[in-house]
Amino acid sequence: MPSTLFQIGRAVLAMVLGIGGSFVYFVGINKIIDRVFSDEIQEKVRPWAYIAPVVLILIGYLIYPVVNTAYISFFGERSDEFVGLANYEFAFTNDSMLIAFRNNAIWLVVATAGTVGLGMLIAVLADRVRYERLVKTLIFTPMAISFVGAGVIWKYIYAFRPAVSPQIGLLNAINVNLLNNEPVAWLFQVPENTFFLILVFIWIWTGFAVVVLSAALKGIPEELIESARVYGANEWQIFWRIMVPMIGSTIAVVATTMVIYILKIFDIVYVMTNGNRKTEVIANRMYKEMFQFRDFGRASAIAVILLIAIVPMMIINIRRFRQQERQR
Repeated sequence: MPSTLFQIGRAVLAMVLGIGGSFVYFVGINKIIDRVFSDEIQEKVRPWAYIAPVVLILIGYLIYPVVNTAYISFFGERSDEFVGLANYEFAFTNDSMLIAFRNNAIWLVVATAGTVGLGMLIAVLADRVRYERLVKTLIFTPMAISFVGAGVIWKYIYAFRPAVSPQIGLLNAINVNLLNNEPVAWLFQVPENTFFLILVFIWIWTGFAVVVLSAALKGIPEELIESARVYGANEWQIFWRIMVPMIGSTIAVVATTMVIYILKIFDIVYVMTNGNRKTEVIANRMYKEMFQFRDFGRASAIAVILLIAIVPMMIINIRRFRQQERQR
């Protein structure tokens, strides 16, 4: 209890100091600008003076770490010997890394298609039932669970024990007790185990896709749908020729968001298999190189590769958001 009160007091003190410090800074910087610069220059200098603290924070906590990581990637495992592109050569030739790249590619295709496709299907069907809110709430509930929590839950669902032992895993309990089959080591089967991990991601993120796509579907004018029905279009044609094209930008935003999260997927794999039995992914391999093998050069090189892979998706997302804002 005392430690908890101490942490709360420290948080409150930090908040008070932050607010007070910001107030003092803005008051002081305004007085300095008013005294030093002319009226014309003040209008140009004042905005930069206001955002200067934020820029410094971004440089210290975002830009500097990225630059430093790229710098370390050209050095050996203890960052004391320059090795050039050796770490990048390792990343693209090592068998474990090649498996990680392959698995990430599988994740990108299957998880993105599964999340967006299932989200779209549920959004369209839920829009036609009276208990739409209940359906969306149930589908969205896994979003409230962390990836680590979801990994623990599904690890128990996939849990395997020999046939002579009681089954604690949900799937094997059903498989053995209801279907009278032998227990299955779900996470030991290669390459099926990768798809079993992907299923956890789809379970978590489908709710996000449903909510976003459902909102986009409700933006389609009802008169347009009715006109299509009057002219003889069936539901399948309405879906592919009216709904999908009209919310195409939203589908793209959801898909690129999924791609970003999939490229840096770590928690599910780490908790459920730790990359064993050929389920390795790039982020998990980076973690192993850094904290298990203590090779900072290789870990930094993998981090740079992961960053380069994610940046284009972020740029695409930002451009689509701006395009949507212009259309509004």
